[in-house]
Amino acid sequence: QVQLVESGGGLVQAGGSLRLSCAASGRTFEINYYTMGWFRQAPGKEREFVAVSNWSGGTITYADSAKGRFTISRDNAKNTVYLQMNSLKPEDTAVYYCATAPVSWSTIVANDYAYWGPGTQVTVSS
Repeated sequence: QVQLVESGGGLVQAGGSLRLSCAASGRTFEINYYTMGWFRQAPGKEREFVAVSNWSGGTITYADSAKGRFTISRDNAKNTVYLQMNSLKPEDTAVYYCATAPVSWSTIVANDYAYWGPGTQVTVSS
């Protein structure tokens, strides 16, 4: 089994920054070879892809809404993936989830992800 726990969410003013972390535990030796992704879900909306990194960090993909503002990174030694979010906007308000997919490519398809964290709330005020 794999457990994921997000942290770093909170309330921030528009234009501000937050850094989300996702710590993995359990089968961490395998996780280091899995793809890690961030998704988010705003009230009344479907869960949407935000960013993904393959196991090495060599292949990274961002949603259009995240490009130029968000940066995904991972530290396999610490079994942790990060999402640095800058220039936050009110429309970024959502619950942010990290997830891991037992694949080697950077998939943006939520159904490919086998394990999910409980989520962390990000609220951006205008």
